[in-house]
Amino acid sequence: MKNLKTAYILAACLMLPLACTKELPTPQEKEISVKDAAVKGELLIKFSPEAAGILAEAGITKSGISSVDRILEIAGAYEFQRVFPVDPRNEKRTREAGLDLWYIVRFDAEKDIEEVGRELAALGEVSSVEYNHTIKRAYNEGKKAIPYIAGNAVTKASSGADFNDPLLPLQWNLINEGNLWDHGFLKGADVNVADAWKVNTGCPEVIVAVVDEGIFYNHPDLAASMWHNEGETFASHEDNDGNGYPGDYYGFNFVSGTGQISYSLSADTGHGSHVAGIIAAQNNNGEGISSIAGGNGNIPGVKVMSCQIFSGNYVSSILAEVQAIKYAADNGAVILQCSWGYVSSKADQYDWSPQYGDDESWMKDNPIEKDALMYFINTAGSANGPIEGGIGVFASGNESAAAAGYPGAYGDFVSVIGTAPDYTPAVYTNYGWRTNICAPGGDQDYFYDHIDDSGVRGTIGCILSTVPYQISESGYAYFEGSSMATPHVSSALALAISHARSNHRHLKAQDYIKLLYDSATDIDGYMEGTKYYYKYVADLGENHKKKMDLSSFKGKMGCGQLNVSALLDKVSGAGLPMKFPNVLVAPGESLTYDSEMYLGSLSTPSVNISDTSVAKCTVSGTKVKFTGIKEGRTSCSISAGGKTQDFTITVKETSGNGWL
Repeated sequence: MKNLKTAYILAACLMLPLACTKELPTPQEKEISVKDAAVKGELLIKFSPEAAGILAEAGITKSGISSVDRILEIAGAYEFQRVFPVDPRNEKRTREAGLDLWYIVRFDAEKDIEEVGRELAALGEVSSVEYNHTIKRAYNEGKKAIPYIAGNAVTKASSGADFNDPLLPLQWNLINEGNLWDHGFLKGADVNVADAWKVNTGCPEVIVAVVDEGIFYNHPDLAASMWHNEGETFASHEDNDGNGYPGDYYGFNFVSGTGQISYSLSADTGHGSHVAGIIAAQNNNGEGISSIAGGNGNIPGVKVMSCQIFSGNYVSSILAEVQAIKYAADNGAVILQCSWGYVSSKADQYDWSPQYGDDESWMKDNPIEKDALMYFINTAGSANGPIEGGIGVFASGNESAAAAGYPGAYGDFVSVIGTAPDYTPAVYTNYGWRTNICAPGGDQDYFYDHIDDSGVRGTIGCILSTVPYQISESGYAYFEGSSMATPHVSSALALAISHARSNHRHLKAQDYIKLLYDSATDIDGYMEGTKYYYKYVADLGENHKKKMDLSSFKGKMGCGQLNVSALLDKVSGAGLPMKFPNVLVAPGESLTYDSEMYLGSLSTPSVNISDTSVAKCTVSGTKVKFTGIKEGRTSCSISAGGKTQDFTITVKETSGNGWL
């Protein structure tokens, strides 16, 4: 179905204290026209499958399709290329998903972009046309996080955990002892992670893609948790691994189009680093904070991949977003952490410009976004690993609206509500329709009467995590928002996948989501009485004291609050036992597998190949590398730790990864 996009606001839920949730909108934020939002001289085109063969021979300015090229020539086209670069390792599945049919054309910026779009959309060879619209943070970029002042005594709480991270007692979101202040903190109103840490603290084979600002990859609490693309040199101009993204060592900066992840520009907020810290700040290292899936001392936790779509004052676009999503799937991420989204359809029209209220309107206006997200959902993970498919986790939004914003409102994704330290809904959070689960997001307006050791009001009720030093000299700061609630869920799912891997279990992505919901803590009993707070307190002071009728939230807080320990309990024994996969490899090519994941033994395995003229193998530790010699098939067995499994090696010109 042809579609020409007509309206866009991507309201990133990058929640700063008194920012996205609190910022009074300006007329410019409420009225964004097509020409304001669309990048001039750029269109995203999806061609019909019948055109694929011609497009494979496309030039730098032409498609090879005469009817298309006539329009492009008149428009003054100077660049025509695939939206998603060719990655030989993943080209087959890219084509199966139809993502190879998406192209971006750049042409004379003085031409009428709507007219060019209409003419292209009328062609039979074209399935869809979409503006490459800009996306932006929906808050005042001049406002930063509230710094944690290093050296302040942590005197008002005890964590009740064994970790030696000095700021853990301030992390009520992880362990809430109810004693951070004389009132307002409810013991146990956290994510119940302390018991989960006794079972699993994460494993480095599980990767969470943080689609956000860049991550401060050298932060002492984050450096050990960064994903590394070992085939690349950081910020190099050479694409050593041939995935289409040069220098992508920690991930990629899709704003600048380089491997140089940035986090210290004057307009950067530290948001990506803060999210990453909630997920995987290194635990039990005597440094700063703890995290849900950050390992235990020398035992590494999950890894975070920086998929940067916001950078300082630079304008980002839907092109950067969708490239980041596909990149995450193709480079090993299984969780997509997205603290952004469109404004809720139920948002107050005085403060916001409401967006999509149903699946059809979102999909109609955002076909390439939908395609990229479904690619991640369907192709991340492995049929041979602990998770098959990927999970997209989104902030529900910060408009105090009774519906989630898209894309999180789409049924295949997880939409997260923000809560305060007493299980009550944070005053800014979206809730109700298409929201799925709650997690701590902080609530400064609610805790404005509380003053921490640095003399700053309300911070103690927000979420403490890692930030770059230009945001806070200590490297730690407080944020609030459903943006902060979202990484709690992302990291809990990553921890659950780590636990399944440790137990050699295989589950599908939807299995994990069901277990996530089934294990949540019912908080409907706390939706009673009245909650008082100061609206827009940082901008307007204590002039607008408001109240929330908590009973109106009963039955509208998703399945309840995230319970990490209960989630791990449900994962134990769920799914199917993992089995060493059948191997499909081309002559002269090699594939490497870690036998420990399938056999549960750290001992060096023994491998018996029946016909060594077809394939050979080399063993290093628990890693087994199979190399094809000639086309054919042979039976094989692998043994370690008293276990033996049989499988088949097939050598043929089409390589793969165990799909037989």
